[in-house]
Amino acid sequence: MTDPTAKPKLGRTFWTLNIIEMWERLAFYNLRVMAPIYIMQADNPGGLHLSATDKGTIYAWWAIVQSFLPIVTGGLADRFGYKRTMAFSVFTIIAGYLCIAFMRDVPGVSNYWSFLTAILVLATGTAFFKPGIQGSLAHQLTKENSSVGWGVFYWVVNVGAFVGHFLPSLFLLKGWFGAPANSPEAWRNLFIASAAFSSLNLLLLLTFKDVPSGASKTEGIGAVLWRTLTNIAEPRLLAFIAIMSCFWLMMFQLWDLQPNFIADWVDSGPMARSLGWLPAGIRQSVIEQTPRGPMVPQNVLLSFNAFFIIIGVVGMSWLTRRMRTLSAMLIGMCMAIVGLLVAGWTQSAWILVLGVLGFSLGEMMTGPKKSEYLALIAPPGKKGLYLGYVNIPVGIGVFLGSWLAGTVYQRFGEKANLALRYIAEYTPMGQTKSWDGNMASLESTLGIPRTEAMARLQEFSGLDPVAATQLLWHTYHPHVIWLPFAAIGIVAAIALFIFGRMARKWSDMNA
Repeated sequence: MTDPTAKPKLGRTFWTLNIIEMWERLAFYNLRVMAPIYIMQADNPGGLHLSATDKGTIYAWWAIVQSFLPIVTGGLADRFGYKRTMAFSVFTIIAGYLCIAFMRDVPGVSNYWSFLTAILVLATGTAFFKPGIQGSLAHQLTKENSSVGWGVFYWVVNVGAFVGHFLPSLFLLKGWFGAPANSPEAWRNLFIASAAFSSLNLLLLLTFKDVPSGASKTEGIGAVLWRTLTNIAEPRLLAFIAIMSCFWLMMFQLWDLQPNFIADWVDSGPMARSLGWLPAGIRQSVIEQTPRGPMVPQNVLLSFNAFFIIIGVVGMSWLTRRMRTLSAMLIGMCMAIVGLLVAGWTQSAWILVLGVLGFSLGEMMTGPKKSEYLALIAPPGKKGLYLGYVNIPVGIGVFLGSWLAGTVYQRFGEKANLALRYIAEYTPMGQTKSWDGNMASLESTLGIPRTEAMARLQEFSGLDPVAATQLLWHTYHPHVIWLPFAAIGIVAAIALFIFGRMARKWSDMNA
């Protein structure tokens, strides 16, 4: 006889959903960790060489589609079934990766528009995927096991992310399948690999038994959309979304802006030299030859974020299982703010990793809890709908954060632009030009493309790449770009503290 007091266990469906999520995240991070480099890094030979502002615009629209579409797709997943929704999403995701791989070669279409169009196809697929899998997962969990269950889910997400961080080194640095390192062909192979990994989920879905959502199966699409919009109009829910939007605005810059910052400014040479004991094959995958000497690539350095979460998130979820979700999220926010500043205020790879540790501890307490909180306060039959709302703060945060990052980094942080600025302000050649102070006009004023900026600075100054980088660091202090993001994070933490105190008076939101 079954003991009615026994805590429900995590069953086969739960673990199948986690494996599906792992493959989707592995494919996604294989792209996401390298997208900032591919889009705008001036010294990567196979990239698109767009501007920081272009990158910010692309990321903003990426966030809008990927995170706001689930406002609708969450209700549709409840109405039409989670399995059907996930199958449609996987096909769309595969199409998105293939478009990224091949649309660059379409005649008459600029690099900007080809990449933006392809990324929006991918974002549409992801927008259908998230509510389907999270809604299915929410129905496998109860209040007793939800903290550990969401922690395990977040752990699996980061297993995929961790592996996805290392794959680019194999495709780009080692030049798999005969493509020269960092060439356009190597980038294409990287994106095709993401499509291949995504296709594995089609096989898993064949073994997956759909999870009943509890929602009406006769409700029309118009009624679903109306219910979606009316549910989100609850003032307290909107306040929570606004607070979390500020937090995600700050947090996503570790993944979206930090790659460019590391490639431009962080000196990982000492770390690279300390890895001499590794076997040659592995060493070639985690060390990149750059003009400044052997360096650890940014994707490997940022993989520590996923690594720390893999080894700690389940334990953290267990430790916080009896904490109020809002209290745990507040502590996590504060830790993430400190980690962001430590990681962004240094040129040392070792100190950067220390900052990533602090950031990761904060993410462990905040990331899983946001989904747990909305799943717990969701009314019956609305799990997919409410977990579609999870993505709204991400969308708002990444949209505004991408715009801010593009503007700030182009003017105050990008090494190629600062090299052009130094030429304009401090060299005889620059002083013969009439630069108007607008960073967007530097290339045309000087007649020097961004891709040649550092080489020309070294020519004018007589410095090697390391010394020229230090000259720009001490002249323009690019690390100040992290201050506005930290300030927004502090505002979010204060607001969440106030919200948590008020929520004690609301029985339906005091979770």
